[in-house]
Amino acid sequence: MILLRLARSGRTGPLLLVIGVFVALALPWMIYPPVALDIACWALFAAAVDLLLGFTGLLSFGHAAFWGGSAYCTGLIALHTGLPFPVAIVGGAAFAALLALPIGYLSVRLTGIYFAMVTLAFAQMIYFIANQWRGLTGGENGLQGIPRELFGLDLSEPFFFYYAGLPFVLAGLFAAWRIVRSPFGRVLVSIRDNPARARALGYPVDRYRLLAFVLSAALSGMAGGVFAIGHGFASLDGVYWTTSGQAVMMVVLGGIGTLWGGAIGAAVVVQLQDFLATAGFEETGIVTGLIFIVIVLLFRRGIWGTARRLLSPTGRPS
Repeated sequence: MILLRLARSGRTGPLLLVIGVFVALALPWMIYPPVALDIACWALFAAAVDLLLGFTGLLSFGHAAFWGGSAYCTGLIALHTGLPFPVAIVGGAAFAALLALPIGYLSVRLTGIYFAMVTLAFAQMIYFIANQWRGLTGGENGLQGIPRELFGLDLSEPFFFYYAGLPFVLAGLFAAWRIVRSPFGRVLVSIRDNPARARALGYPVDRYRLLAFVLSAALSGMAGGVFAIGHGFASLDGVYWTTSGQAVMMVVLGGIGTLWGGAIGAAVVVQLQDFLATAGFEETGIVTGLIFIVIVLLFRRGIWGTARRLLSPTGRPS
């Protein structure tokens, strides 16, 4: 009843933040800690993709370049410098943002399928470089044994590392939340809805799109860095285009333009994949694809998008 009243008044944002933090803290107590870490990382990745897709109107199939590129950069910093893993994660996120600058500069002038295909082409180029530059990336073997160094603390146990890496995920999600609720975020929505009118009002549309692209890449890179440190490796799978596709699928499942929906979509997909893998079912893509089709057909706004619509007749963002 309290949630319903808050939803109708459009003030669910702070409440959702509190609930989200509580769930994140309790997650490794309820499920296997490595799976909990996967959900947290993919939730941030999905939120980063939704920042670009749901609030800027740009569908990117190239965000695997930032997730995977950051994973490699984070791993290399951790392996070769001996710096604490938080420094490596921040370095990976910075690398992703720098990588996004030229890619975004050449891409944001396009929209629709053209933007999606150009970002996909750049991501595949990064995949090719990672595969061929074996002396740096390890090629098909990837980077193995990435340390979790933090001033001598033993974080080898996944349960303990989850809480060490969680602040990065929460900080990234909070940053995304603040971005979409800021005047900058409102300009992005206006550009998404009517770029011609935004230009007429004097907003440099391409610059706003580029900044949104870089911010989205930085958040994706932070998620990829935490994932690489948590699992102790960085591989070619991280920079392959299917990684981008999976993040987009999570956003669609949860609800485009909801931000929180990406976390729900991540939880559904990761939990389902873990359940099927544990059961010995190899063709997980068939089941996840069928569920994706069913949800898209029955819940056109996604899981959280539909729930928010039912709670709030005005459909105001939370």
